[in-house]
Amino acid sequence: MSNIPAELSYTAEHEWVSAPNSDGVVRVGITDFAQDALGDVVYAQLPEAGTKVSGADVLGEVESTKSVSDIYAPLSGEVVSRNEALDADPSLINSDPYGEGWLLELRLEDAAAVSSLLSAAEYEQQVG
Repeated sequence: MSNIPAELSYTAEHEWVSAPNSDGVVRVGITDFAQDALGDVVYAQLPEAGTKVSGADVLGEVESTKSVSDIYAPLSGEVVSRNEALDADPSLINSDPYGEGWLLELRLEDAAAVSSLLSAAEYEQQVG
């Protein structure tokens, strides 16, 4: 069974979202299930800070030895930072998808919208 941390929220497109901080900023990444399905990640194309995104928009892509997969904005907001470490070592997405392999941080238009995402249990049912 995939590693599905209970404290995170999830999308049907296999992104995870942390709980918003006091500024309404969440961290976003791809799930263990997604990185496993992709195989060895060799490149991550991510938007620059300041990019405004709408929920379900394509905001970047992750390229692996097997395929290229779109990354979707889990919710609407503005990119406040991207994980620069992935430029040098995109394999962090494989080795630590919920830690060092995070993709970007997003300041949400509506922090309460996180509640519309899948819980860990709901996501587990989807991929299980």
